[in-house]
Amino acid sequence: METVNAVGRRKAAVARVILKEGNGTITINHRPLEVYFPSSILQFIVKQPLTTLDVVEKYDIQVNLDGGGFKGQAEALRLGIARALVKVNPDDKAALRRAGFMTRDPRAVERKKPGQPKARKRFQFSKR
Repeated sequence: METVNAVGRRKAAVARVILKEGNGTITINHRPLEVYFPSSILQFIVKQPLTTLDVVEKYDIQVNLDGGGFKGQAEALRLGIARALVKVNPDDKAALRRAGFMTRDPRAVERKKPGQPKARKRFQFSKR
């Protein structure tokens, strides 16, 4: 099997994933998964598509992660891994879609409007 590339996005985070056969090593920006995401919850989020298909120790994953916060980065990486797995075996798409890993979450931060302190908050109204 040759290498498979895929991209996952979430909020401002972009994850470029390179998937190849191996022994289950996940490297993010030249650092191991456990170092990049010390939180076990975020590690769980990243590995969800692999555990769903039971291929945790079948592929080596190399990732270039950029932008966003740690939660957005973890979810972007989850989408990227799911897309790469579908490129390897299109039959897995149904299982990943059922688990909700194939959908790009469109929610993002609303822009700040002029004449207001935040996107929706208004300055205090003064009658006089």
